[in-house]
Amino acid sequence: MRKKRRSAGCEYCSNYVYDEDYEYYVCEVNLDEDEMARFMSSSDWDCPYFQMDNEYEIVKKQM
Repeated sequence: MRKKRRSAGCEYCSNYVYDEDYEYYVCEVNLDEDEMARFMSSSDWDCPYFQMDNEYEIVKKQM
């Protein structure tokens, strides 16, 4: 049986960025209508686009 991948939450995702025009955080991924409905209706929805925002990983690649 495959284990379901758990994302840590939007606040830890590299796609979740602060929009200065709207003055709040937004997701840069364009979810389709079905994905948005699942996201809005479930607090435990696992986003398939989740990428851990790990700035140290980026620095290691630059060395």
